[in-house]
Amino acid sequence: MAQKDDLTPSQFLQFAAVDFSGIYAVHLAAKEERLKMTRLAMSLLSGPFLAAIALASAKVVDPQSLTRWQDVPWYLFAVVTAFGVLSSLPFLRLIEAVNAHARTARAINNFRLLYATKLRDDLGWSPNLPTDPRFPETYAPLAWPGVNVTVLAMANSTYLAVGVTGLSGQEPNLLLLVAAILLVALVHYAVYYIRCNVTRRRHPRSSPGYSQLEG
Repeated sequence: MAQKDDLTPSQFLQFAAVDFSGIYAVHLAAKEERLKMTRLAMSLLSGPFLAAIALASAKVVDPQSLTRWQDVPWYLFAVVTAFGVLSSLPFLRLIEAVNAHARTARAINNFRLLYATKLRDDLGWSPNLPTDPRFPETYAPLAWPGVNVTVLAMANSTYLAVGVTGLSGQEPNLLLLVAAILLVALVHYAVYYIRCNVTRRRHPRSSPGYSQLEG
């Protein structure tokens, strides 16, 4: 069985070609997953508006009553609450998708360590790609996935806070409503933070260069 030192530079170049194809496929899959979950979330969040338009068109509710909190029917608040709960599904799926793609990218980085050093020594060249198995970070709140998750958290929280407040029959107090929205949003964000920080510790340790990266 051929050992690592018996491999020729051309074989390591084949590794590089596979590597570039793999990392491209990972980023493409991540982008498609984020777009798919964002579309699903937006479709669910538009549900209460479509329900209100349908009820008003069918003259089940008076459109003027929808402009006054106390006149909004309870079942519309129930619809808002239900779609707020349903919208948490794409929110959670988006978090898990980001984690899964990050783990795959880390595994590719780990694979890259197996040949990048050999290419640099034999050809004086190595792929201009990361070789740190701890990259990319899953918890990146200012990156596009993190911003996407944060916006969905705020939207879900607004629906849940408004729906539950309306179902309880309470008169809306702006400060209390904003506080409730922020509290529920913090719960959403805590889920994102916990899941991503659990995942960020799952980096591979099998590559020969990992001990150097940690030093």
